[in-house]
Parts: sequence; structure tokens; C-alpha cells
Amino acid sequence: MKQLVNTLLAIIFTAFALMYLGAWMNSNEGYSGENTLTIYNWGDYIEPELLEEFEAETGITVIYQTFDSNEAMLTKVEQGGTTFDVVIPSDYAIAKMKEEKLLVPLDSAKIPNLSNIDPRFMDLSFDPGNLYSVPYFWGTVGIIYNPEMTQGIDFTSWDSLWDKRLNNSIFLVDGAREVMGMALNSLHYSVNDQDEEHLQEALTKLNKLSPNVKAIVGDEIKMLLANEEAAVGIVWSGDASEVMSENDKLEYVVPEEGSNKWFDNMVIPRTAANVDGAHQFINFMLRPEIAAKNAEYVGYSTPNVEALKLLPSEVSEDTRFYPPAEITDRLEVYDNLGKRMLAHYNELFLKFKMNKK
Repeated sequence: MKQLVNTLLAIIFTAFALMYLGAWMNSNEGYSGENTLTIYNWGDYIEPELLEEFEAETGITVIYQTFDSNEAMLTKVEQGGTTFDVVIPSDYAIAKMKEEKLLVPLDSAKIPNLSNIDPRFMDLSFDPGNLYSVPYFWGTVGIIYNPEMTQGIDFTSWDSLWDKRLNNSIFLVDGAREVMGMALNSLHYSVNDQDEEHLQEALTKLNKLSPNVKAIVGDEIKMLLANEEAAVGIVWSGDASEVMSENDKLEYVVPEEGSNKWFDNMVIPRTAANVDGAHQFINFMLRPEIAAKNAEYVGYSTPNVEALKLLPSEVSEDTRFYPPAEITDRLEVYDNLGKRMLAHYNELFLKFKMNKK
């Protein structure tokens, strides 16, 4: 009998130990509560000191995790294995998350600093009324080029990329929406065009670009362009800013036919465990001095007009990265094309890459 009791006690002790271990592991894998906040963001996309400042100010411990693509982020949020409180997806991904009911509506009364956001960047197609998201950073897609290596070519038009003098001289970012969008814009079509005839026309034009394309690359495009491994690149404006800080010979332009205007916004997933803390963090990041410090560290364009006033004039007045309304008004946000059409864009982009090989 004594042996049986001891065995039962051992089983009970083991069960409690496993429960405690599981709870500890969950807390370190992003399961949060009122005293912790789990943030899911792009890599190197926040000033680390701001997390410490938020912790000191609120007493909330921050658990910070990163992703490298909207698709990877969506998969992890959909699976629900980790409870994230604040996530920072891009525009079309926000539309998809809304569609799949993955987001919590924001309580604007808890985000008074929302008034600091430029009205140009509110109430956009992917989140009308900003019911679910708050702008974090924004930018454009354009052409970065080295004037010393491009023989006086004028890059104010996308068509400049097809100039025969650029043979084997262009790096393209490895993104279907960016490359297909560039080709569509060069034909004066929308970056969200779903007309099959227009899409095939864009693919045909891309295939004609192949002799000028040196490579289609990922994040390494920044290092390669800074090291002058190619004369031209199609990049996001934030990456262009970073490259130009490494090599001041380079220039950046958004072609006149139009381009993509992208946004990364802060959202609260439906499974968040600390919704109040999430609102506190969003409001904290919208504080002018905090947003300015973040923008200086990351190098991307802030949508916060009060923060913009605190940045050095050489940053805030640089129209390459803070273009005026007459330019931003003719740029387009990527729409959520739906699974079938997005797969078709990817298929056409793959055909172009295979043709390039």
C-alpha cells in the first residue's frame, strides 16, 4: 500500500512539474499576459532601446520575435501556436488578415497619439477607417542607380530599364508583386491589374528585359548595389536609403508612370493575450519623439507628421523618401488579389525567372 501511495505521489508530482515546465516554455515562446507583451515584427525594424524604454515606463516585459516575409508571418499567426499581441504586417497582408478574421478592432480612445499620423496615410483601401491597423512605416518602390555607371540614362521612366546600354547591369528584387507591378506600370496599367491580356503583355515585356538583368536577388541586393556589383536596382525606398548611406554615388527615383506605395502597420491579432498592453505599445510608438528616434534608427519613412518635425532637415526634406502629395497621390497600394490571382502572379514571375536562366 505504501509503495502504491508513493507511486501515486510521484505521478502527481511529475504531472505538476510538467505543467509548470509547459507554462514556462509557453511564456518564453510568446504566450503573454497582462505583465508581458509579445511583438512580432520584421528583422532589424525597431530601435532596440525603445523596447527597454517601454518596459521601464509600463512595467510590461516585452518578448520580441521577428519574421522575414508576410507569408511566413501569416502562416504562424494562422496556426496560432504562439500568442502575439502586436504584429506589423504590410498592407495587402492586413487585408487578408481582416478577411480571415484574424484581427481585433482597435479602440481609438486608447490611442490618442493616432492624431499624429499624416491624413494622407489613413483610411486607405486595405483598411478603410483604420479600424484594425495603425501606420508604422511607409515607402515606395523605385529605381536606384549609379550615375557614373549608367552613361547619362534618364531614369524618370520605367522604360529606361530596357535601354540596351544596360546589358547585364540590373538587379531585380525577388518579389512577384514588385517585378510584375513594375512591368504593368511601364505599360500604364495598375500594379493590381487582373486582366489576363495585360498580364501576358507584362510578361512579354519582362522577357525582353532579360538581357539587361544581371540577377534576381533577395536581401543581398543592398550589399551588392553598395559595392557597385551592378549599375541599377529595383528596390524598396527604405533599402535604397540604406544603400545610399553606404555609397553616396547612388540616386533613387520613383518613375513617372507610377509605382507601389507600401505601408507596414501595427495590428492586434485576434488571439492576443494582452490587448490593453498592445494598445499601450501602439500609442507609445506613435509618440513624436519615439517615432522620430525609431525612424532615425531604421531609416525608413515615418508617417508621423509630428515626428517628422523632429528629424534633421536633410532627412525630412529629402523628397526622394518623403515625396510630396502630388507624387504619392498617383502611387498605388497593393490590393489583396486573393489566393488564385496571387498564385497566377507568382506563376508568371516564375516563368520570367526561368526564361532569364
